[in-house]
Amino acid sequence: MHKKIVLPIDLDAAESWERALPEALALCRVFGAELFVVTVLPDYRMPLVGSYFPADFHKKAHKLLAETQQTFVEKHVPSEIKTHCMVVDGSPYEGIIKSVKAVGADLVVMASHNKRRFADYLLGPNAEHVMRHAGVSVLIVR
Repeated sequence: MHKKIVLPIDLDAAESWERALPEALALCRVFGAELFVVTVLPDYRMPLVGSYFPADFHKKAHKLLAETQQTFVEKHVPSEIKTHCMVVDGSPYEGIIKSVKAVGADLVVMASHNKRRFADYLLGPNAEHVMRHAGVSVLIVR
């Protein structure tokens, strides 16, 4: 029985949630689970890169992303599902894993894309990284 479900979404890519959201909502209804909608704000990785952005860029980007995420939830998640919005920093898979640990989630429901780029063959797609390192069950929706 699941109590806390993490649903990672990319607000700019509907394929990240179109199929996964209905699965997560169904599981929330069946188990009475809470839904944690997670969006990852990429970090700069290198201080040199960050120096090209205004000092308050990260704060403004975080605020805008949180507002956009809240609008998404209001539009797509029924009000009877207890939902929490989370914006985390890092690479996609690191942010997802960080959110799983932060909320004590017991399931991740996420989409997997079939389009592989060259980098995916070298590093592995985000879904694979999450499956290997999250420490909880992961439902990959194709």
